[in-house]
Amino acid sequence: MMEEVDIKEIVENILYLADAKDEAMIRNIIVGLYPVDLAEIIHHLNEENSNYIFSLLDAETASDVISELDNISRDQIIDDLDEVRLSEIVDEMDSDDATDLVSDLPDEIAQKVLERIDKEDSEEVIELMTHEEDTAGGIMAKEFVAVNLQSTIDQAIQEIRAKSEEVEDIYYVYVVDDNNLLVGVVRLKDLILAKSNTTVSQIMIRDVVSVETTVDQEQVAKIARRYDLVAIPVVDKIGHLVGRITFDDVADVMEEEASEDIQRMAGIADEEEFRETSILRISQVRLPWLLVGFAGQLVCAYILHYFEASLNQIIATAFFIPIIMAMGGNSGIQSSTIMVRGMATGEIGLYDIKKRLFREIFVSMLNGITCGILLFLVVTFWLKQPKFGLILSSVLVFVILNASFIGALIPVVLKKINIDPAIATGPFITTSNDVLGLIIYLGLITIFIPYLK
Repeated sequence: MMEEVDIKEIVENILYLADAKDEAMIRNIIVGLYPVDLAEIIHHLNEENSNYIFSLLDAETASDVISELDNISRDQIIDDLDEVRLSEIVDEMDSDDATDLVSDLPDEIAQKVLERIDKEDSEEVIELMTHEEDTAGGIMAKEFVAVNLQSTIDQAIQEIRAKSEEVEDIYYVYVVDDNNLLVGVVRLKDLILAKSNTTVSQIMIRDVVSVETTVDQEQVAKIARRYDLVAIPVVDKIGHLVGRITFDDVADVMEEEASEDIQRMAGIADEEEFRETSILRISQVRLPWLLVGFAGQLVCAYILHYFEASLNQIIATAFFIPIIMAMGGNSGIQSSTIMVRGMATGEIGLYDIKKRLFREIFVSMLNGITCGILLFLVVTFWLKQPKFGLILSSVLVFVILNASFIGALIPVVLKKINIDPAIATGPFITTSNDVLGLIIYLGLITIFIPYLK
């Protein structure tokens, strides 16, 4: 693996050689580099040089590199390629990667590419394109090794050898019956250790973890993580074996879903924003979520106006509004983050929601009491008003309890009504905590004002 300084040095050398059009020296530099490193180098070049360097790669290397490129760099490369070069590259790709590439092409060019590549490969790509992009069918590959359950160990090994060029990485041998129904799976270790005249049905694992083509890719990642699988067989509704999903695809899904959740929690609903260059377009994407917060703060302003009399009677009340709001907001975000993450990773299911809610309540109670005691001591020694400090500390406990409960509850409610908690939790938490926190704070202060005189 190359260090960042090596990448920088290589990029500088390539830029110099590209200006001189010294193909021989450039080939000497890039030969033997990993595709992912070549992709990073191309990412740091301008469009003209990146297209030039990519044109020097043979079809097999180009197919590996283009799969590692980020969306922006890949789009620039694709736009510069004709259908002949595209066909050569697609022909070298696994079916899932080929499908991703062909799906991004204009329909007319995609059709020409599919006509040029091997007929069997073309049929596989067309079949994969019928599945939704974010499902198991959309990310699976058609390359796998499967044998009949009556096959011997020797026959299974012969099948592996026959498929060795087509299937890049072999982790399991899948076992099917005469109707191509998935009935078992054989680990390579068991296959190697078994006697040659043994049938695969004698050593196969019958309880196979598989997914249907319609299963969401996020659920696929959860299943792979839960059962520690490096590859997952994909079946249709009847149970026919139609493909497999390998751990590298699962890792891509996990990264994609995590990035998507982070964007949504930040109020960025459009994943294309990272590719967007228009300031107006970016503003249009973010502004609606900011307006949600703006509306919430207007409500807070009205609440402050409504309790104006209380604020005038005890001016010190206003001093502590920021700390009360901040502590409530932080507690709510902590609880909501734990819930959203837990539900996203599958660590928190609907069956243990109640237990999690109670845990958050007890944790927030302990934190609230601790912070309340500290606030009481500050007010007592700073303002010399122990009664006021006692009220403030009590209010802080209530605000933290409320914020933590709301923070833990909102993701659950959103999940129940089939709304992704990552999308709406942030705006709901900040707005509801500010509004309810102010009502609790100023409401209790108003009630206890007579006892402070």
